[in-house]
Amino acid sequence: MTTHEILLAAQAARQPLALASTDAKNAALEAMAVALVAAAPEILAANRQDIDAARGKVSDVMLDRLALTNTRLADMAKGMREVAALPDPVGAVLRKIVRPNGLVIEKTAVPMGVIAIIYESRPNVTSDAAALAIKAGSACVLRCGRDAWRSCSAIVAALRRGLAQAGLPETAVSLIEDTSHASANELMTADGLVDLLIPRGGRGLISACVANATVPCIQTGTGICHIYVDKAADPEMAVSIVENAKTSRPSVCNAGEVCLVHRDAAPQFLPLLKQALVDSRAAAGLPPVELRLDERAAALIPGTPAGPDDFDTEFLDYILAVGVVDSLDDAIAHIGAHSTHHSDAIVTADDAAAARFVSCVDSAAVYVNASTRFTDGGEFGLGCEMGISTQKLHARGPMGLAELCTYKYIIRGSGQVRGGSAARLQTPCG
Repeated sequence: MTTHEILLAAQAARQPLALASTDAKNAALEAMAVALVAAAPEILAANRQDIDAARGKVSDVMLDRLALTNTRLADMAKGMREVAALPDPVGAVLRKIVRPNGLVIEKTAVPMGVIAIIYESRPNVTSDAAALAIKAGSACVLRCGRDAWRSCSAIVAALRRGLAQAGLPETAVSLIEDTSHASANELMTADGLVDLLIPRGGRGLISACVANATVPCIQTGTGICHIYVDKAADPEMAVSIVENAKTSRPSVCNAGEVCLVHRDAAPQFLPLLKQALVDSRAAAGLPPVELRLDERAAALIPGTPAGPDDFDTEFLDYILAVGVVDSLDDAIAHIGAHSTHHSDAIVTADDAAAARFVSCVDSAAVYVNASTRFTDGGEFGLGCEMGISTQKLHARGPMGLAELCTYKYIIRGSGQVRGGSAARLQTPCG
């Protein structure tokens, strides 16, 4: 099918989805989860083809981002069931006003309609996006990257079998067949067919959508995530947090990319950081982290001299930019100049420093004494997520069910008409 035909089919699915009961949507999500696991052999075979085609062209961490396993498929199904267990956002009364004239005005959550998602090489996004859209009463049009198309196609085929079994339209979840730039551009300009566009990927994709989209678009995040180690930080806690943020899964947007260290903490902390991220990992046969050091950090530990762009780069790899700052306010200023407003953290035992950091750092998620890796819909209790919004209007941070709904005002009266001098004025007889 062409992209236009897929969008028309998704439009036809909007009303059945909007009218579906909570029980019907939950039954569909359960059927989709069962179908996903049942199709594991086909999905994993398709994924192996994607992996084989990508090997040698992308880094090992990006291959891991693309890879599926039985465990990851089970986690995807688990995420769908967690979405089913969440309260239905559709029909929720967000605000109720009773006017002196007796009018009852209810601001009520309603489905968005058709949600399009452009994403790159993470096949698990397919099931997360589908589950959230279905529960929010909207059709979902997916456009993945070329390197993940076989995997995503097999996943969508399974999800559609579950939808059909549950009695909802298969076209509620669709995958764009054209992986060229033309299909992405068509989604960006599909006025009247796409109600919301969500790009998930690198800076180039996000910038293209923001610059070219004529449909409503949510800017999701390139993640240049900072961890600031304050002079009052516990050194062992700080090492643990930075190590987790950088190495637990470096290819994702909530991974730590920059570590800033107060000058008073740096002489003790930086050798501990090098030991944990470089020496101990190498000794254990794990990929060591390349530390890209500013001049002050390089005076304390060995590493790679930081280049002019290293504090503005989302590495998505075992690379960490490290800098030394003179004060908390200098750290805040650095983050303000270089952050992508995704997730930033402070490690400190000083409550006043933590309060100032939280107040001054303008990011979607701001942490005190915790890893930035928690910026995730599942970790935030949202079941899963459609993406991490780094903008401020409509949605910010992990986008769950509530962010995938819009609202309408429903007004109930008992014959009220609007008065005033104009309404009472009668036209004189001739």
